[in-house]
Amino acid sequence: MEIKQLLSEARSIGWPKCNLEQIIIRMGKVFGDICRWARNEKKDQSIHNDEELKKELGNIIFSTIRWCDDLGYDPEECIQIAIDCQKRFKK
Repeated sequence: MEIKQLLSEARSIGWPKCNLEQIIIRMGKVFGDICRWARNEKKDQSIHNDEELKKELGNIIFSTIRWCDDLGYDPEECIQIAIDCQKRFKK
């Protein structure tokens, strides 16, 4: 899939546009779900499986594309900036 297709799919689901504060809260919720793997509490171990982790990682990717657009940013440009930054950091 291409980024533009993913954005179109995200918009077709019908999520309302979010402002930065709303995005931070939502991102924190998904990140918190992923953090449960590090905490490894007994109560969470029954849901710690590959499918659940893939879902949460997918949520971060898919939602972030939409959130970039919500803020008026081109998701492809944001991704390219991140790629360039990581390459510079690695050097």
